[in-house]
Amino acid sequence: MNSYDTLNEVQKKAVFCTEGPLLILAGAGSGKTRVLTHRIAYLIEEKQVNPYQILAITFTNKAAGEMRERVDKLVGYGSEQIWVSTFHSCCVRILRRYIDYLGYDDHFTIYDTEDQKSVMKAVCKKLEIDTKNLKERTILNAISSAKNELITPEQFLLHTGGDWRQERIGEAYTEYQNMLKSNNALDFDDLLMLTVRLFQEQKEILNYYQERFRYIMVDEYQDTNTAQFQLVSLLAGKYRNLCVVGDDDQSIYKFRGANIGNILNFEDSFPDAVVMKLEQNYRSVGNILEAANTVIANNRGRKPKRLWTERPEGDPIRLWQVYSSYDEAQCVVDDIRKQMAHGVHTAYRDFACLYRTNAQSRTLEEAFVRVGIPYRIVGGINFYQRKEIKDVLAYMKTVDNGNDDLSVRRILNVPRRGIGTTTINKIQSYANEHGMRFFEAMHHVKEICPGRAAEKIEHFTDMIGVLRAKSEYGSLKDWAEELLDMTGYRAELEAEETDEAKERLENIDELLSKAADYEESCPEEPTLSGFLEEVSLIADIDRLDSDSDYVMLMTIHSAKGLEFPEIYLCGMEDGLFPSYQTISSGDVTDLEEERRLCYVAFTRAMDRLTILSAKMRMLRGETQYNILSRFVKEIPEELLDTQLPQDRPDPPHHTPARSFVKSYREEMRAVPFGGKRTEDFSALKTGADLFGSAAQNGGSPDYGVGDRVKHIKFGVGTVEDIVKDTRDYQVTVNFDNFGVKKMFAAFAKLQKV
Repeated sequence: MNSYDTLNEVQKKAVFCTEGPLLILAGAGSGKTRVLTHRIAYLIEEKQVNPYQILAITFTNKAAGEMRERVDKLVGYGSEQIWVSTFHSCCVRILRRYIDYLGYDDHFTIYDTEDQKSVMKAVCKKLEIDTKNLKERTILNAISSAKNELITPEQFLLHTGGDWRQERIGEAYTEYQNMLKSNNALDFDDLLMLTVRLFQEQKEILNYYQERFRYIMVDEYQDTNTAQFQLVSLLAGKYRNLCVVGDDDQSIYKFRGANIGNILNFEDSFPDAVVMKLEQNYRSVGNILEAANTVIANNRGRKPKRLWTERPEGDPIRLWQVYSSYDEAQCVVDDIRKQMAHGVHTAYRDFACLYRTNAQSRTLEEAFVRVGIPYRIVGGINFYQRKEIKDVLAYMKTVDNGNDDLSVRRILNVPRRGIGTTTINKIQSYANEHGMRFFEAMHHVKEICPGRAAEKIEHFTDMIGVLRAKSEYGSLKDWAEELLDMTGYRAELEAEETDEAKERLENIDELLSKAADYEESCPEEPTLSGFLEEVSLIADIDRLDSDSDYVMLMTIHSAKGLEFPEIYLCGMEDGLFPSYQTISSGDVTDLEEERRLCYVAFTRAMDRLTILSAKMRMLRGETQYNILSRFVKEIPEELLDTQLPQDRPDPPHHTPARSFVKSYREEMRAVPFGGKRTEDFSALKTGADLFGSAAQNGGSPDYGVGDRVKHIKFGVGTVEDIVKDTRDYQVTVNFDNFGVKKMFAAFAKLQKV
């Protein structure tokens, strides 16, 4: 038996289809990497293709390394001549040889994120850009997005539409590129953009690489951006032996510039393309796949496919609807302990907890620490070790205890106050000479370094004094809010307008929820010192044995490409997953990306999937009540087990809503949300969505095609199309400043103008 006999029939067809463009739609867990590696082996062994003429591209160094290892094992001698690399690595090799055609020296430097920030800082200073109003990181984000779309500084400036903010970004983009070139440096986006430019301007070089790479394979094609699409199209333009592998249902990186249209419209770019679907799943049991199939089928922007498996149906999907996020975390740790005790699983690594946002890890982490279950944050760090949390806690520690030199020095210039290293060193020297703490020495700053530096230090010490006085009375949570306002910490993050800043704000909001929880559950008079003590005890996870196995905690984005026997999917509530922002925007494409993310979460589970939803969850210390996620409502009722564990202990002592637990449990027996009676579940399936539907709210919209309408986020636009859906009207609007958007009428709340 040869190696190809281990493939299923569709996989074999994909391997044996070697000439012309080929799109392989590879569903989750369908063995796409095996197809790619066997296809490379087949080209060499059976089609006598020179390994030198094969290029295989993927996205991460890890994926490229794994593919290289498998190709070497399968092909053997000669495999080292095959280019197996990431997009960026491929471009670096090309540019090292030919970048002089673009006016650079081939000994160029590649700037990382910190280098980019340093350059942009110099740019803003030169152009006198007020970085309080237009953050350096915001400008870098805009530049990166432009480069992903192959937009040059000149083109960017031509399309600012008179927007002052965009004009300033365009000016910064121009100066940023000038500085990079003068330093003979490229950033990561330049690697792609300049390689495309090289091929477009130098046809002989393009022809060389077209001859060199007669057979091209691209993995994770759904994650490609415009620059990557153009690069691949140019390389494959001559021989057209391009094989792309991906799954449009797993396209979840729009925020990084991924363009799902690249895979959805592949046949438009290559009309003679052959399309094959890998639909046999080797990972999950039948019930999990059926749920995933049914949910993702609600997306319109997709290629039809349906996963199936030869594995048994397996257990129903467990749906646990509890009262609070603390009950949610307790349910997870109780179930893991129970399964380990009964021998259902023998390793903690068999379990993974997935969630939509990093901030959700906090309650889970505390529950794991409390019962002594080892865990690890994947694709992130411990909640209390995150920079923004350590910063805010350092402010609190400075207010509570000015003797903590480490905390004082950490936040002295965070946010930036223009206090230089020289000033800090002088204060430290004074403190050392006079045997006093750093913060105490700061009160003598006029003796140490009179002038503007002294004014900045005095402003800081005065602010700490005011916060210290205010911490003596009132709510701890309200005081923490005031701390964030007085220090300018929240305002600085809000001004960045980046996804990273948004995530940091979510983490800070979760810390406020922790403060509110502490106040409500503290058996004695709550104090700042008491709060910091509790946090310190919870955050101390160093005692965990580094050699033991762990329960994995991660966002769904971090889980892509992984699989676990047991998955707990937490926070499945409208307002969290999908988010309020997604729901209220009314943008159909945003909602469909969230549904794809849900599909990815489901298909990480091999043997059992448990979905958890909390009726009450804290955000910024405020209690919010959410309904069950619309994605869960799309799962067929017969696939769900809505029975809560019968042997659950009472909620942990610190649960803020403890006084409500009894009444809520009675409520759960009577209403669908509790999930005690499966016959009530139909109400969840047919009840109105969070905002209702157009039909339920009075029929068709009061505007028509051609009318001018206004949206709360996108502004004014013209209605181009209105299509009646089963529950609502799908409206297509061409917005003046945001382009074409498709949205549901009920969510969009468009107003005729």
